[in-house]
Amino acid sequence: MKALSIPVRVVGPGSQPEEQEPLQYLDMPHEMDTFRMPLVPERTDAEALSEARDVLQEFLEALEPWDPLLASPAPMLALTGLSPAARVIVNQMLGDGEVSIKLDGERRAHIQESVFAGVWRVCELDADDRLIGDWIEAGAIPSIVLDAAHAAAAPAPAIVEIVQRKPPSPAHVINLTLFPLTPEDHRVLEKALPVGPVAIISRGFGNCRITSTLARNVWRVQYFNTMNTLILNTLEIVEAPEVALAAPEDIEDSRERLSELIEWMSESCTA
Repeated sequence: MKALSIPVRVVGPGSQPEEQEPLQYLDMPHEMDTFRMPLVPERTDAEALSEARDVLQEFLEALEPWDPLLASPAPMLALTGLSPAARVIVNQMLGDGEVSIKLDGERRAHIQESVFAGVWRVCELDADDRLIGDWIEAGAIPSIVLDAAHAAAAPAPAIVEIVQRKPPSPAHVINLTLFPLTPEDHRVLEKALPVGPVAIISRGFGNCRITSTLARNVWRVQYFNTMNTLILNTLEIVEAPEVALAAPEDIEDSRERLSELIEWMSESCTA
């Protein structure tokens, strides 16, 4: 994980709108988690455990030859045909990692990175919150996330700092924390950059909250300390903020760890 290269300070008076309504977010942890191999349940249905093991083995076989640095499609495996008992075990084995994502637009989904970095659980919902898609996907971030953000957005407004960046150059970061913005300034920014359909929480570096905007490739990225005080408020002009992405080396580690998990599950199946 890269250290922040942006100056950080606690936001004081005059730096955020006084009348802004508080946004609702998931509870945040107070320290960064380290990897812990999930434990195979001691008491579980042997048939369901075997079914879950086979599903993870099939996903691993698709993951092993895949190169995340190439533009080839990322491995995906649908879980819609899985029995409920096996699905519970798959979810237990994958666990909850650092990044959680919610899509709330034309496409709606709840997405959770597993403890195996770069391996994601994706549940797509219809307008009535019924499950219409359920799969495991590998990659820096699930493709549905960037598709949803891009589909909802229009070209960025003619702000000089924004239009200067052209892909695939590094992210252009505007540190709003350093500007003495008034409440009126914030209202102008919010009108120019309305909130988009993607909300991301990343626990990899403190408490980081990311939202897409309706300007293409423009993201609000905010860091909070353990007291839930905003310490860094930025705009990032990039296809996806790096703090939300799994690195290629993380995915390589996940291949090895997932293989170890499947071996343990196989041993439990024969015990």
